[in-house]
Amino acid sequence: MTRYANLTVPKRRLPVLAALAAALLCAAPLPAAAAGGPQAALGVANLERGVKAAYLFKFLGYVEFAAGADPAAPLVVGVMGADDVAAEVTRLTAGRTVNGRPITVRTLRDGDPSAGLHMLFLGAAAERPVQTLRGAAQNGVLTVTEDENGLQQGAIINFRLIEDRIRFEVSLPAAERSNLKLSSRLLSVAYHVQKGN
Repeated sequence: MTRYANLTVPKRRLPVLAALAAALLCAAPLPAAAAGGPQAALGVANLERGVKAAYLFKFLGYVEFAAGADPAAPLVVGVMGADDVAAEVTRLTAGRTVNGRPITVRTLRDGDPSAGLHMLFLGAAAERPVQTLRGAAQNGVLTVTEDENGLQQGAIINFRLIEDRIRFEVSLPAAERSNLKLSSRLLSVAYHVQKGN
């Protein structure tokens, strides 16, 4: 086993993580879909899905979650309104741990409770996002959205497409409402950090 940032991973997986880290750090621009037709659009969608899944995996290592009864219990990630992202996160996290904790991914439907989750990603197809985010905040869940108004709706982290690059913004007041502490390392690479008054 080898330490890589806050993550403990087998040595054989380091090349994969190194590639992910490089992709995230460089935030390579997404190719213009319109110029390449349907095949290019599919490639862009796959790339976008992969980058978001990698971000979600990385976010888990930069948040202090409330101590539970079992510190070795799995970190539970819920995904709603984005089955393709759920599948990618499942594939990406299989057999991996964050701070010694395995990761479990659940695909959720509208109305499913957020209790027991550590992180919830609301995709663009999620219904009633404001109500879902409100419930997740009450359960101390790290929420991530991909909506232009995600932070205004109550998300802690929101993906934005900035100059053809996937970036993310953070709301510190929303994190405080969920009793979550975000690492300064995470904040330092955010596109925008919304602070309290």
